[in-house]
This record gives sequence, C-alpha cells and structure tokens, in this order.
Amino acid sequence: MRKVIIDCDPGHDDVMAILETIAHPETFELLGITTVCGNNLCERVTENALHVLEWIGRTDIPVARGALKPLVYDPEPQAAHGYNGLEGFEFPAASIAPVSMNAPEWIHEQLNQSETPVTIMALAPLTNLALLLRKYPEDAERIEEIVMMGGSVHGGNILKYAEFNVYADPHALKEVSESRIPITILPLEACADCTITEEEIRGWKSSRGKIAQMAGALMDFFAEYGRHHDMHAYTVFDLGVPYFLLYPKRFTSSMHAMEIVTEGAETRGQTIFADGDRVRVLEHTDPLAFRDEIRTSIEQLDQQEK
Repeated sequence: MRKVIIDCDPGHDDVMAILETIAHPETFELLGITTVCGNNLCERVTENALHVLEWIGRTDIPVARGALKPLVYDPEPQAAHGYNGLEGFEFPAASIAPVSMNAPEWIHEQLNQSETPVTIMALAPLTNLALLLRKYPEDAERIEEIVMMGGSVHGGNILKYAEFNVYADPHALKEVSESRIPITILPLEACADCTITEEEIRGWKSSRGKIAQMAGALMDFFAEYGRHHDMHAYTVFDLGVPYFLLYPKRFTSSMHAMEIVTEGAETRGQTIFADGDRVRVLEHTDPLAFRDEIRTSIEQLDQQEK
C-alpha cells in the first residue's frame, strides 16, 4: 500500500489519472487531491475536481485548493481543455467544497500525520510543491517520491523545446529539483505510448455505466485535436503517472542530471537531460497493455459504483 497525494489541474487527462488511482485501493491509499493553476485557473480546476468526485460517489476524498498563479509568470489556460478546463461532459452543480486549508498547508499536515513517507503524483505545474518546500524544507524527508508528468527530451508541445507543465512554472520545478526528493519524470516522449483509441471512446460512450459515460464524453472532446491531425491514437498524458506506479517494470527508463531553463522565447520550460543520477526519466511502455489497464479500471469503478 502506497500513500499518495494527487497534485493536479483537472484537465481531461488528470481526471483519467484520478480514476485510475481510485480504481486500485489495494495499491493506493489516496489521502486527497490538491489543485493548482495550470490547464485553467485554480478556481475552475478545483470545481472540476469536486464535480468528478461527486459524480463518481467519492465525496470522502478531500480536495485542497492551491496556488492561484505560477511563482513568476501569469496563468495561461489551455484551449485543449475547453472553456472551463473540462469541456465535454455536463456535471450537475457540486454540493461539496474544498477543505479550508490551502494546498501547501494541507500537504504539510498530511505529511506530518503520516507514519510513512508519501508519494506525490504531480500532474500539473509544481507551484504547490515549491511553496511547500519554501516554508517547510524539512518536509522533503517525508516525501517518498515525486512522480511527475512533465518535460521533454527532444521537443515541446507548447514551445519548440518546452512541455506545458514545466513551461507554466519552470521556477517551481527548478526549486523542487534542488531538494533531496527522488523524482521520476514521465516526459512527452514516454507519454506517446500512453494512448487510447476510438475503440475505447466508443466503448465508454455506449456503456450503461455512469463513470464510463463520463470518461467517454471527456475523452471524445479531448480526442478532437488528434482527429484534426489525422491521429489514430490519442495521448492521455497524466494517466501514465499512476500506470507507472502500478506497473513500474512495464517502462524502460534511465537516470539523468536535469537542467530547467526558466526564460526565453523558445526555451522557457525546456528540460535538458545529461549524464547523471538526479532524476529517473521514463522512456517507453506497451500501448496495448496501457489500454487494457484503463478499460479494466473504468469497468471496475462502475461495478463498485453500483
């Protein structure tokens, strides 16, 4: 059993990662979800997290609202996630609210209450974690590992050399990487193997299960970019993080030193990897096994929901 906190900015792929985590209570003890400005403004992504938890019947999972903006730069909501950061499915109004503590303080409380170190699934800019370590640097000893979706080895998806999560707050990753916390990175290149297809989307949309229907509608919207670019498999970036924690041996990886570029018209958010042992960089996994896993997890969640 691994104690985990999901730090995220839901976000279609964040939602799929949340579902995958919740589908495996035998592996993950999910302490809660923290939100941060990233895919959209923090207020909106916090609402998205609450909507999803209420829809799937898991209002027992606490949500803590985090940083409203990156450490240095202004927020840049992403069109790929629609007008509200989670377009494609109409949720009823949520009746639950986030906890009263802000995310860094809430994470600090969880780390100090836990008898064992906690793993952070970082699916968004690392602003919350940077703020945590600024105030409580000793908390680095209470974090077992950060497994993050972010960065790229060869080329970006927001700038020529930068991936969005790092681009949005490069200073935060730089500060966190200077701590002693072990870091595993799922870069864009490894995300290319973390895909679903029209088969999964059609199956979820035609299902009688309410969780599958939600997943199908959200992924149908999220797949539009790929369809317009003649893709036949659609990357679900953040979903690769819980998948790695469930099945680490299904990924190839290598250890590297890492430099984060914090500014530049083409280079802000660039991650430069070199020989070293600071971070584990994931490389490849089997897309077919990945798809089998998420199909099974959604089916299990709907069976549990009944």
